[in-house]
Amino acid sequence: MSVVKSDLIKELANNYPNFLKKDLAKLFEVTLYEIQEALMRGERVELREIFSFEPRIQKARISRNPKTNEKISTPQKKTIIFKMSKVWAKRINEKE
Repeated sequence: MSVVKSDLIKELANNYPNFLKKDLAKLFEVTLYEIQEALMRGERVELREIFSFEPRIQKARISRNPKTNEKISTPQKKTIIFKMSKVWAKRINEKE
């Protein structure tokens, strides 16, 4: 099951009835924007007890096309490493 941003905002609104829904939506947008900007700057993003994102640079390399066996030069690129906390991993893997 996938999670949609609007569902997350509805859940936040149910859990925090004192906040306006539009304020929670704005807070969510700002949070996602700041995570994105930090990753673009090359910084590590960590939400304790939940998860962490870490940008890494893959070096340029010579790869090959598996269909034609042709060698291709692959340029350097950034990737994002996602790591779930041990607490969340334990919760997800528990039997209900």
